[in-house]
Amino acid sequence: MNKLITVLLAILFFASAGCGLKKEVKVLKLGHGLDTKHSVHIAMEFMAKRVNELSNGKLKIEIYPGGVLGSERESLELLQLGSLDMTKVSSAALEGFVEEYKIFGLPYIFKSREHAFAVLDGPLGQEILNKGEEYWLKGLCFYDAGARSFYSSTPIQSPEDLKGLKIRVMQSITSFEMVKAMGGSPTPISWGELYTALQGKVVDGAENNPPSFYLSHHYEVCRYYTLNEHTRLPDVLIMSTHALEKLTSQEKDWLMQAVRESVPVQRKEWQKSEENALKAVIEDGVEIIKPDKQPFIDGVSEVYNLYKDNEKLWNLIQRIQQSAPSVKAQSENSN
Repeated sequence: MNKLITVLLAILFFASAGCGLKKEVKVLKLGHGLDTKHSVHIAMEFMAKRVNELSNGKLKIEIYPGGVLGSERESLELLQLGSLDMTKVSSAALEGFVEEYKIFGLPYIFKSREHAFAVLDGPLGQEILNKGEEYWLKGLCFYDAGARSFYSSTPIQSPEDLKGLKIRVMQSITSFEMVKAMGGSPTPISWGELYTALQGKVVDGAENNPPSFYLSHHYEVCRYYTLNEHTRLPDVLIMSTHALEKLTSQEKDWLMQAVRESVPVQRKEWQKSEENALKAVIEDGVEIIKPDKQPFIDGVSEVYNLYKDNEKLWNLIQRIQQSAPSVKAQSENSN
């Protein structure tokens, strides 16, 4: 009997010890809607690997790609409830939650890729990432989603060529007003229905970045791609404040180091995906048009009036615009 009691006690001890070990490992669930070959997913895999390495296995990130846990909006709502820990969304999807993200949809708010990165990686970018905390949405970093440009079934050399064309836009008042200001007819259509709409001439064209143009197969029905690069809407890595509050200071440090290290990985992968996408559509016979951007810039100046009466957003716009010359000077000095 004594031996049996000893054995039972030993089993209970090791079982409880095993449970204790399991409790030491914290797992963060990250859901997003992208393909596993996308630059953002590749960066997230790198981030998950680094978190595991830095924490010696005590903190892990489980990634659920392809929208299996919901759409961008659904994922944001799950974060607010604390049912999901992390997600990636376009800054456009955050407009309905955090007002400050609206400024990224303004055409030509960034003068170049370098200007965008300097703002997003700097104090102003951090301010905007922090703004979502009161809505239980903590921004961790910005990923590159390139520049959006027009593609259509007819060539677009200038804003004049947009007149009379129905252009698909996102459900965003800024996108709507931008196309309208250039002379086009903005037509909101869901992304999933766009190929059929283009094929059936429900719309004449759309606007997006090169990888999206290529991977969506929209180049099969739109044989002209005009690189006017009117907007640079970044992707945003978001964490639920409910999940963040459960982490220790050490765990937050591990996570943020991995997040920071993932940014250059994503941007490098994105650059490759842009180059590959443009090469692929050119090989398929798509005509790439590189227009004079100034007429497009001049044509959308009135769109900024949308936020002129909003002191908070207008102040952010002014700060971004004023930062452009210093960024240009820095670029020239580095060359």
